[in-house]
Formats: sequence, structure tokens, C-alpha cells
Amino acid sequence: MEYQLENKTTSLRKSACNGCHQQPLSTYDWLCDIPDLAEEGGFVEVQFKNTRKGYYLNSERLELHKGDVVAVEANPGHDIGTVTLTGKLVKLQMRKHRYNSHNGEPLKVYRIARPGDMEKYHEAKAREYDTMIQSRQISAELNLDMKIGDVEYQGDGNKAIFYYIADERVDFRQLIRVLADTFHIRVEMKQIGARQEAGRIGGIGPCGRQLCCSAWKMNFVSVNTSAARYQDLALNPQKLTGLCAKLKCCLNYEVDAYVEARKKMPSPEITLETKEQTYHYFKADVFRREVVYSTVPNAPVNVTVISARRAFEVISLNKQGIKPESLAFDDKKEPSGKESSDILTDNSLTRFDEALTSRKRRNGRNGSRDNRQGDSRTASDSMQPARRAQGNRTPAREGTPRVEGERRESARERSGDARFSNLRGTERARGMRRDGSERRPPRRNNQQEERKEE
Repeated sequence: MEYQLENKTTSLRKSACNGCHQQPLSTYDWLCDIPDLAEEGGFVEVQFKNTRKGYYLNSERLELHKGDVVAVEANPGHDIGTVTLTGKLVKLQMRKHRYNSHNGEPLKVYRIARPGDMEKYHEAKAREYDTMIQSRQISAELNLDMKIGDVEYQGDGNKAIFYYIADERVDFRQLIRVLADTFHIRVEMKQIGARQEAGRIGGIGPCGRQLCCSAWKMNFVSVNTSAARYQDLALNPQKLTGLCAKLKCCLNYEVDAYVEARKKMPSPEITLETKEQTYHYFKADVFRREVVYSTVPNAPVNVTVISARRAFEVISLNKQGIKPESLAFDDKKEPSGKESSDILTDNSLTRFDEALTSRKRRNGRNGSRDNRQGDSRTASDSMQPARRAQGNRTPAREGTPRVEGERRESARERSGDARFSNLRGTERARGMRRDGSERRPPRRNNQQEERKEE
């Protein structure tokens, strides 16, 4: 049984590793553990430096897996890349990215990379940084309004792609000649945007995580300041812009949810009329469903916070020609709701320790109180026979008859010694429960049996 469980966990780990994210911008292969869907001789997805990807035909029917380094066809020569996706999902990715084959014929996978191919690949990659610095100097000497952001050499070192950023159209024909003569390679110029440059370089965003453009995001959508207005964010350029000096892509992530929530809130164009004054819309909190109104438009003067429900009630009253005395609820009609609390405050790291210490203190106080009550009950029970004896010794009042049981008990206690009363009190404290029921039969004293025999 243990052997079967170990084999099962091993197979699950292998399948999870085949479908996990091994490189940036890789696709999760959720069909990796289904062997019937594997295609031999189909297309595979190959990723090169940073964000560049390509789709190649496995015409040689090689057994390729995710993470294999392969040599693929290039124009001219060959290139070295890493397989990031195989199987049925490749066609879906090709359709998503609108893949078009090169001159009507797809590029092919030559072979799995050999040691000689890897040596040329590492030599070419070692020259990329120096080539980028030198090409920037050449473009500055030619007075070209452009910035070369990255350089990527082909796997065989015969070609290089120069990625540049420019606000306007640039005539770089002279630059291509100079670069080809200087580095003795074929030159390809490719223009990219600021967001694509940030994705190729990479980095850590203000949220503390890897940039979305370098981790998973490939399709860039335009971002407007209206997305910040819908979310009631301060229009501060330093907080709304990312490392690319453009508006953050994450501003679009929650806009749809805010737009749907805004539909259930009162319109900002509607004013609320009361008997005292007129209130204008200032801002809203869609999470708490609260609206802030002010007596002066676009200024926090005499601010009043009410719920969306109350705002709709006042709007309906104003349509009927009725003006309430104030925006707030009446004390009798105000709904009692639990206010939302801060999530970070509730999830404090020491919340369990505080509850444990308070429980211990409470249990300690209850235990000490029970001990004190038990001691007092024992002492009172032990002293009760003596009090009865003292009370029986006092002369009875005139006109009050005495009970026969009390007279017999007092005589017995007077005839016995002092140890008899103490022993009886302790036995009563130990053998009786709080409700008066007997816990175990009482012990009989030898002296008491001798008196009965006499």
C-alpha cells in the first residue's frame, strides 16, 4: 500500500512539473497528464530571450518535452530556444496570437541542441551587452532620435535583432550599414513600445511582485485615466505610472467590477434636498455602500456620510416633493448593521496568543473562586454542629416549643467528645454534593456503634 502511494505521489509531481511555469510567459499545460492527446509531429512552442516566442513544426517527430533546448530553423542559419508548450494547446495558442507561417511554409525543428550548438549560443549571448552599448553610441553620433533598448543575438551568432524605441519615424538605413560593418553580422531593427521594453528588461513592481509584462502578460491594452476615476483613485502620476513611465496595466483589472458596483449606487449628478440645505455628491465607497455628500460642489464642506439605501430614499422623497429634515436616519429607524472591519487587523499574527492568554486568565480566576468557595463551604459545614450545640445550650424563649430531634442531637453532642463534631463536619463536606445528594455512604464511627449497643 505504501509503495502504491509513493508511486502515485511521484507521478503527480511529474505531471505537475510538466505543466508548471518553468519560464516567464509560459502557459500552464493542463493537458500534460493525458497521454492520448499527445501529438507526434505537431507544432511546438519555443521561447527565446525574454518575451520572444515562435511556433515550429516537429517534422522529424522528435520526442520533445517542456524544457528541452532545441535548434530551430532561422533565416538564415539556426536559432536556439527552449520548448515551453507541446500537444493540443499549441494550436490554441497559435490561434490566440494569430500566427502566420513564414512564406506559407512553417519553420521546422531541426534537432535537440548539441554541445557544439550550445557553445556558439553562449559565445553569442556574451556579446549582447557590449553590442548594445556600442550601438547606442553609434546612434547618438548619427543624431538619431531613438533609443536602443535591447540586443538579441541568434543562436549561431550570424544575426542580431536590435530593439529600439522612438516616438516618431526614424530613418535608420545609415545605422544598419554602420552596425553591419562594425559587428560583421546581419542586422534586423524592430521597434517596440515602452511597455514591451519593460517586459524585456523585467523588474519588480510597486506591489512587490514581478512585472506582469515580464511574467505572463503579452497583449497590451490601452489604459486611460477614467479607470482611475471609476476606482476613486487619486490622480497622482507618481502612483499611477509604472516602471515604463506609462499608466499601470493593473488599473484595468478591476474596472469592470467597479462599473457594475456603480450601477447600484446613486448617480453623482443628482443632488439631495433637505429642509435646511442642498447636498451635492462628493465620493462613494462601493465596498461599504456608503455615499459622501457635501454642501459645496467638489469640496468637502459639511460632509455627511450616508448609506446608498438612505440616499435612494431621499431621492424618492424629493421626486414626490417631500424634503426630509436631515439626510441621516432617525434613531428609531436606523438599521443596525455590522460595520466592515479591516482584514489586516483581524488577521494579526498574535490574535491566537491573546485569546489563549485571556482564556488562561479566566480559567485561573474561576479555579481560585471555586477553591475559595469550597474552603468556605467546608469551614461552614465543620462549624455547623458546634453552632447548633451552642444554640441548644442557650435557654429557650417562653412560648416557643422545642423540637424533639434537636433536643436528642444536642444531648448526643454534649455526651460525645469534640472530635465527633469535627469528624462529622468533614465527612459531610466530602461526602455530599452541592445539591445535597449523597455521593457515597457515610463512614461509621466505632464510638457511635458502642453507644448504640449500650
